Amino acid sequence: MTDGVTQDQARWISAFLEAQAAELDASQNTLLAYGRDLKAFAEFLGPDGFDKVTRDRIEGFLIDCEAEGLAASTRARRLSAIKQLYRFAHEEGWREDNPSLKVKGPGRAKTLPKTLSEKQVEALLEAARKRGRREDDRLRNTCLMELLYATGMRVSELVSLPVSAARGDPRMLLVLGKGGKERMVPLSPPARTALAAWLRARDAAEDAAKAKGKAPSRFLFPTGSGQGHLTRHRFYALIKEIAVTAGVSPDEVTPHRLRHAFATHLLANGADLRAIQTLLGHADISTTEIYTHVLDERLKELVLEHHPLASKD
Repeated sequence: MTDGVTQDQARWISAFLEAQAAELDASQNTLLAYGRDLKAFAEFLGPDGFDKVTRDRIEGFLIDCEAEGLAASTRARRLSAIKQLYRFAHEEGWREDNPSLKVKGPGRAKTLPKTLSEKQVEALLEAARKRGRREDDRLRNTCLMELLYATGMRVSELVSLPVSAARGDPRMLLVLGKGGKERMVPLSPPARTALAAWLRARDAAEDAAKAKGKAPSRFLFPTGSGQGHLTRHRFYALIKEIAVTAGVSPDEVTPHRLRHAFATHLLANGADLRAIQTLLGHADISTTEIYTHVLDERLKELVLEHHPLASKD
């Protein structure tokens, strides 16, 4: 047994993770999370193999997790990993049954996403135009922020955009999302202007580098990183710097909150929930429905402003 996991358990986990990576194109972070959750389950089982597990053992594990004080979201995530492991095992013929099928988890509480006001976003966009030692840096920062707010892209999608997607003054961008799924997102006029300005500066820098014998980059935001493009971590730090320049608390500003702001502001201004689902790249409308709190507030305002009895005591 190694680190509380038997060789047989380790073999199951390894095969499952390899399949997730190969067939579903799961990200490294997702694979690491699956691995941690399944390792915790294996340690709970002790020397018993995954092939001997019953529904009662899985439910016992969840009770044990709750006794440890783990949050409902963590317990739900662990159960999800177990369910996927046994679905895989059943498909591979390692188990004739699936003991996790009828196990019910705690569910995830739907909390309202923290977002930014339109005024805060305007301040951030203005600050991006000033942040950076060189003109090229300022043009890049402006383009990054304008694209993020105009499209609601995930940061990983934004920083890895190919330069080919930006050619020809596009009205729409083709984005490669989770699981290799593609979607089209429209660009606002300010985003198109920022994109065109950055593209000119980027191409000029690439031409100078090419004259020195360097290979051209295929990315819109090239860097010397191992990935060849601006990293998520660098952009995370950059957005904090822009927040300071904007006079907005850095603690309130993250790339994901700008994505929430995109959805929230669209919905508040009359956009259709299905359209927002498509733009965000959500596979299920239930994921997008968390933004309906904005509609609730807007409906309250409409009633208070326009209902004939609203002004009466």
